[in-house]
Amino acid sequence: MPGMVLFGRRWSLASDDLVFPGFFELFLRVLSWIASLTLYLVHRGKLNCPGGVLLHTYLVVLLVLLAVIICTVLAMVCVSMRGTICNPGPRKSMAKLLYVRLALFLPEMVWASLGAIWVAKGIQCDKTVVFGIITTVIVSWIVMATTMVTIIFVFDPLGGKMSPHPPGCPEHLDSNSSNQLLTGLKTAAKSVWETRVMLCCCCVRQDDNARVAFSSAADLFSTYFSDTDLVPSDIAAGFTLLHQQQDNISSSLEPQEVITHSPGQSQEADLDAEVENCHHYMPFAAAAYGWPLYIYRNPFTGLCSIGGDCCRRREMEYDSVEGDQHNCHFASILKTTGLQYRDFIHISFHDKVYELPFIVVLDHRKEAIVVAVRGTMSLQDVLTDLSAESENLQLDIELEDCVAHKGIAQAARYIYRRLVNDGILSQAFSVAPEYRLVLVGHSLGAGAAALLAIMLRSAYPHVRAYAFSPPRGLLSKSLYEHSKDFIVSLILGMDVIPRLSVTNMEDLKRRILRVIANCNKPKYKILLHGCWYGLFGGSPDNSPTELDEGNQRGLTQPLLGEQSLLTRCSPGYSSSDSPLDSPTKYPHLYPPGRIIHLEEESGSGRFGCCSAARYRARWAQEAEFGKILIGPKMLTDHLPNILNQALDRVVADRTACVSCPGQGGSHPTVA
Repeated sequence: MPGMVLFGRRWSLASDDLVFPGFFELFLRVLSWIASLTLYLVHRGKLNCPGGVLLHTYLVVLLVLLAVIICTVLAMVCVSMRGTICNPGPRKSMAKLLYVRLALFLPEMVWASLGAIWVAKGIQCDKTVVFGIITTVIVSWIVMATTMVTIIFVFDPLGGKMSPHPPGCPEHLDSNSSNQLLTGLKTAAKSVWETRVMLCCCCVRQDDNARVAFSSAADLFSTYFSDTDLVPSDIAAGFTLLHQQQDNISSSLEPQEVITHSPGQSQEADLDAEVENCHHYMPFAAAAYGWPLYIYRNPFTGLCSIGGDCCRRREMEYDSVEGDQHNCHFASILKTTGLQYRDFIHISFHDKVYELPFIVVLDHRKEAIVVAVRGTMSLQDVLTDLSAESENLQLDIELEDCVAHKGIAQAARYIYRRLVNDGILSQAFSVAPEYRLVLVGHSLGAGAAALLAIMLRSAYPHVRAYAFSPPRGLLSKSLYEHSKDFIVSLILGMDVIPRLSVTNMEDLKRRILRVIANCNKPKYKILLHGCWYGLFGGSPDNSPTELDEGNQRGLTQPLLGEQSLLTRCSPGYSSSDSPLDSPTKYPHLYPPGRIIHLEEESGSGRFGCCSAARYRARWAQEAEFGKILIGPKMLTDHLPNILNQALDRVVADRTACVSCPGQGGSHPTVA
């Protein structure tokens, strides 16, 4: 931070990013130089063969060229180790060294090509010498090819529009011209991100919904990154520092800051009942993922278990299964739920943008008609997730604002049309009219199930929904309060998705900027210590957690867009005025319903091994998930199989402690 400016454009590479690549190249180059020198000294007398003069000349020039390259790369590594992330001053000579290093590729490419040509001519010399020459040529081409790939990755299409120095900002323009420039740059940024999203999702069918989703995702990314000058390694360093900062704060909490209270008997009984319900309905949410999750959970026996049903001709009465050409999804659902063929009303694995797969089954044990919605499993689902704008819902309820996540609302509306307009629910209730309606889902499916429950409640007043690991940025405040009567969310440990929203991502960006600005260590030390701490634990970095008032005031402006025209050239820009803070496009959204948190007890496994980890269930407030936490389990805690294992353990522990008053549900909560 900031990104380097080379050849008049900004690149997604900082001057302190070359320590580890430089050491890797040094390792290869020094080995190559030592091997070439040994080859020359040992076999110098055997080069009097036809063509030996060429090989002798090649080896001598190669040794000199490698020595120059080694000295240049060593200088780059030493310079790259200087300074801190936000203090690139000691590394100001890096650009010149990079120009020298890139210039050395030209003679190296020429010499490697000549070596390949000479060897190809079939020079009759010692085979060891010829083999050594071939090896040096291959190593040279591998390094050059790796460099070209790296250049492609760090190329920033918008780099030519970034000004390397403050005078480059068109301050002479009037307010109108400056605003026009800003609008043009924002349009260019969105176009670049839209191209990137389309390339990543090239296999997604291009229909109207897909094009809208591409635009929404591009708008989100371009807006989020428009006011910063971070490179990927800065974000990685920020994550490691935040992780250690969190652990520092947790370990420094005084016992007085933790308040322990025992919930009332009615609240405890309600918690027990809802945990048991979650434990019962979680397999339905997992079954909606079909055979991929079943194989993942049963890697050795899964394929054999469902293999007999795959590709088998389906009987006529089960033609209500959509999108399951080989019957593998249906086979895995039967194994996961333990139900019979006759218990299934409808199964749809039709998958498009804003159109999620779902299943409708009869649950005779709980006397419920269960609708389970699949979570994120495809690129189409990812595009649905990334359509993060807010959208008004047309509901038959009187609330101040009925706003929800656009992509998930569209997906819920699609399932609503299928269930109601296509008569799927009518068919289910004709079979079991006394049953109640229950909606379940995991991740994206949890959000869709929650919104679907809100849409169906006017027609089915006794509807219930169980949302497993739902996204935080889902409902407006009034809808969140409304949903507490009939929706329960279950969240495991440090799961990032229930803490993920546009506003929380903006907060995370500011925390990253603040913590890297406050750190006085070079980036390579931050990353090395962070990797060691993440893998093996130990003591967290004892850096201050906040800037003092003077530094805070001085660093606010450079942090939010130090090199960005999108920031600097906007008249009256304030570092606190982020586009993602727009209350109309990206309002503050909340998770659905009441929240049960499966909280990890101290001393559990570090990497999410649920056989070792122990959890306790408690009611939680949504404010507890108002900040994204960084840790080794932030991703693994979201996996449905990990959640299911933790839920099994919690239910088993609570059942075993029924005879211990207060032990099953009395848990400390942070004030």
